[in-house]
Amino acid sequence: MTSKLDLLQTLSGHKGIAWNVSWHPMGKIFASCGEDKIIKLFSKEGQAWSVKTMLVDGHQRTIREVAWSPCGNFLASASFDGTTAIWDKKNGQFECNATLEGHENEVKSVAWSPSGQLLATCGRDKSVWIWEVAGDDEYVCEAVLNAHNQDVKKVAWHPSAEILASASYDNTVKVYKEDQVESDWSCVATLESHESTVWSLAFDKTGERLATCSADNTVKIWKEYKPNNDVGVMVPEGDSVWKCICTLSGYHSRCVYDVAWCHSTGLIATASGDDIIRIFKETDDSNPDAPTFDLVCKKYNAHSQDVNCVKWNPTGNNELISCSDDGEIKIWKFSEE
Repeated sequence: MTSKLDLLQTLSGHKGIAWNVSWHPMGKIFASCGEDKIIKLFSKEGQAWSVKTMLVDGHQRTIREVAWSPCGNFLASASFDGTTAIWDKKNGQFECNATLEGHENEVKSVAWSPSGQLLATCGRDKSVWIWEVAGDDEYVCEAVLNAHNQDVKKVAWHPSAEILASASYDNTVKVYKEDQVESDWSCVATLESHESTVWSLAFDKTGERLATCSADNTVKIWKEYKPNNDVGVMVPEGDSVWKCICTLSGYHSRCVYDVAWCHSTGLIATASGDDIIRIFKETDDSNPDAPTFDLVCKKYNAHSQDVNCVKWNPTGNNELISCSDDGEIKIWKFSEE
């Protein structure tokens, strides 16, 4: 069986670096952001994607990441100006109706919890913040977590539980959850195996596995082992242990900046500093404690410069979007023959 990644469309995204793209939950709109301090919203007419809205004046510096809320009514944007903006169109068009302040400097990532009631942000100040939606355009800081000792690059929520993971320049991933008795958030696990900056991470559809990617040119697959597991992994009472069960090495020649795990197909896409997009597929899941992933597709010169972000369409139609230092956004279709 041969696999391929076909380019459907190239879009002029941003002046300067295009940092991030985010699909609307319905998969018919996506947002992008970049060095030009602009957020663009794209939608499809017929077979072609085009810019429908540009959101300006929300930030004073580079916008590093955008994220749609699970309900699709809100868009959060994280910026190097130290703020996170929340956009909605209650008044008929998208406006910034809330600004979250507190980080000392660049905010690198923002993510909504599966319920849409919590937001996580992280930044160069080494902290992870958790915000609660307190009412109409009101957001309250629930916790400031200082588990990392370097710049925090990325935050990602478990797909169905209020469990948060963060990736850092300190080469580690941290997992957090709230103590229901104390109502305090704390770090419950530290994932150590990467030899350089962990740039991004993505849960699988169950939330029991996590993919991480790094400046050490590898992707690692981690599995959560709970107390009283049946495979003999020793787990302290009350906590879970995350173990690295697979390392994808020898595939990337430069830093791996992003990883996306498709919840409908199980395919993993990576974005790399070698300008290549790669697709991995799990080929042997007979031993869940030692899975095998094969490289099934490799798109050379996907962009003319570093690929910063890849995102699968949440509808499971095998569409993938990517963006790059070259400012462009590309829409791809993965297929197997």
